[in-house]
Amino acid sequence: MDSLVWSALVFVMLPQAADAEETSLLDGWHEIWLFRFVLNLLGYSTIIVPGYLLISYFRRTNYLERGSGVCYPVVKACVFGSEDKTSLLDSASASSRTDGDSGSSFKQAVKLIFCAAGLQASYLTWGVLQERVMTRSYGATTPEEGEERFTDSQFLVFMNRILALTVAGVWCLMFKQPRHGAPMYKYSFASLSNIMSSWCQYEALKFISFPTQVLAKASKVIPVMLMGKIVSQKSYEYWEYFTALLISVGVSMFLLSSSEDKHPSTVTTFSGIIILVGYIVFDSFTSNWQDNLFKYKMSSVQMMFGVNMFSCLFTVGSLLEQGAFFDSLAFMMRHSEFAFHAVLLSVCSACGQLFIFYTINQFGAAVFTIIMTLRQAFAILLSCFLYGHAVTIVGGLGIAVVFLALFLRVYARSRMKSSRRPAGATQKV
Repeated sequence: MDSLVWSALVFVMLPQAADAEETSLLDGWHEIWLFRFVLNLLGYSTIIVPGYLLISYFRRTNYLERGSGVCYPVVKACVFGSEDKTSLLDSASASSRTDGDSGSSFKQAVKLIFCAAGLQASYLTWGVLQERVMTRSYGATTPEEGEERFTDSQFLVFMNRILALTVAGVWCLMFKQPRHGAPMYKYSFASLSNIMSSWCQYEALKFISFPTQVLAKASKVIPVMLMGKIVSQKSYEYWEYFTALLISVGVSMFLLSSSEDKHPSTVTTFSGIIILVGYIVFDSFTSNWQDNLFKYKMSSVQMMFGVNMFSCLFTVGSLLEQGAFFDSLAFMMRHSEFAFHAVLLSVCSACGQLFIFYTINQFGAAVFTIIMTLRQAFAILLSCFLYGHAVTIVGGLGIAVVFLALFLRVYARSRMKSSRRPAGATQKV
């Protein structure tokens, strides 16, 4: 009789144990950042692959000449654009955008100060909120519940992009924009790299401290230069390579010194370094691709709209396929403080993107990177003050080396521009 009872108990509990084991195994896989990364890419591929096949079909069948009907304007705008090469017309304006006009140096200085101030205000607030959301728990709503930590980086990327898309769309409707010429699909390249860099940025905070992440961003001057040579065939001076080397030395000093501190909030792991490398590579490609796209006649807000439209499409598709979209909404409903932080984070991101595109349009990707890097010093100080991160003497020296290199870049660039002005004036005479 006893053996029969035990057999019945085993029979009843075995499926439940198997289900529990399967659930815990799935949860265990979701804890691995590489698994989440691949899962996101698979979600994006369900949109990218059909889109690629459609674009290839329209180009192969010469749809631009033979097409007609209601869908023709949409297909033309998305696949072909106005490719009578306004870019040739804009080559001169692109050079004037990066070099500036010697007769309007005061206006250029005012624009530069405006861009720098806007980027500082937007992204200092954004950085504080980013660290709060990804590294701190949110309180329980009932005594039976424990504290929860939000873990889905992709949902935060979606929140940022949907608000930015709305702001750009309203702006384009309210203010007159230049006639759009670029094929819409070209925005998808910058969009994909942009959402991947943002995902890496959020995800890295699970493995490294915020000051480490911030200083690593300062070193992206190097991959921006490399991507500039690859994407835009740019050439750089010897002092640019020298200052890039100094930045690498400073970042290395900081990272090596931070490994001695084993406090959970400041420890740097191998996974964190890998994710940071991914962020730097993706972000460097984004800024250079956008700089290249500005060769078409478009405003910075049109660029913002095009990139964020594809970003929303990619992220919401991936979130729905993974079943994470409604889980994140439920988290927002449970924690009103998180909802406030997520919305404010998105507002700062949308404002920051307006300044990003405007700065790249006016001054180019390299100047934009220097402005953003100067912001990192304030972000490190603010994070250490608010969240108690410790910086060693060697780490402090590393930070000093990085910002010394940045000031050298600014000084050398200004000297080079001033030396070119007399030659330009002579040529005009």
